[in-house]
Amino acid sequence: MSKVETRAHAEDLVVVPLRHYGLWIGTAAALAILALIVKALATNPAFDWPTVGKYLFHASIMRGLAQTLLLTVTIMVLAIIIGTVVAIMRLSPSRILNAFASAYIWFFRGAPALIQLIFWFNLSLIVREISLTLPFIGTIFTVKTNDVMTPFVAAVVALSLHEAGYMAEIVRAGIKSVPGGQTEAAGSLGMNHRLILRRITLPQAMRFIVPPTGNETINLLKTTSLVTMIAVNDLLYAAQSIYARTFETIPLLIVVAFWYLFVVTILSICQHYIEQYYGRSDQQAGAARGILHRAFKIGRVAQPA
Repeated sequence: MSKVETRAHAEDLVVVPLRHYGLWIGTAAALAILALIVKALATNPAFDWPTVGKYLFHASIMRGLAQTLLLTVTIMVLAIIIGTVVAIMRLSPSRILNAFASAYIWFFRGAPALIQLIFWFNLSLIVREISLTLPFIGTIFTVKTNDVMTPFVAAVVALSLHEAGYMAEIVRAGIKSVPGGQTEAAGSLGMNHRLILRRITLPQAMRFIVPPTGNETINLLKTTSLVTMIAVNDLLYAAQSIYARTFETIPLLIVVAFWYLFVVTILSICQHYIEQYYGRSDQQAGAARGILHRAFKIGRVAQPA
């Protein structure tokens, strides 16, 4: 049988697509569950949607949201700075720095965030006063711990140290992802360790650091709800203050959930564009490979002519 007859015979074949019965059943089940959820949300009077709309932009809720965002930004900035320093120490050839960084990550990442939060809030039980004393000069200043360790400061200190433990591992993994040969090549050109880190290693490691950092930021936003335990006036605490008086618990919790979901959505969109920015080299490389592949196919087809 010639090639022409084989091709004609293949064109006469009837192609029957596979039937994905499991996919159909799963889709139908998901739609049924979604319909039940929508029906429950729309018909159950316990959700009290008019009350939700009443408190959605309430002044107290807005102040709590602003406090939550301030906490998230402040803690994340400090965690990135501390975590980067700890990661560099973790990669240091010095055994002392390496051991210190390892112990830091082990402790602050291992101890629950709520325990650390309560500990720093009650620091005055251990340290009554915070003072600075220098030899031959004496005491420069002395303040009571309670005056310094306010609920807001305790929340920032506790969650920053806790989050820095995770950020240190993220930064360390990003730095390790850069091939060692580039560091050796930069060193052979006379660049010192600090310049290599700033010009060579960190810019390339960013595409591995940004995605988990975005996830940690979203996780931190939700973790800040723990500060309610030490009476920081965040979003959840503002809602609790209202429903403690009005007993409208469910509508206020829906308001809190709405604002958390709204901010998480904004952060997810920002994370997407930042990842695209740092991953543009991979996209360009992929586009170049696609062009070469198409050119190769065109050349191979045109070759017999």
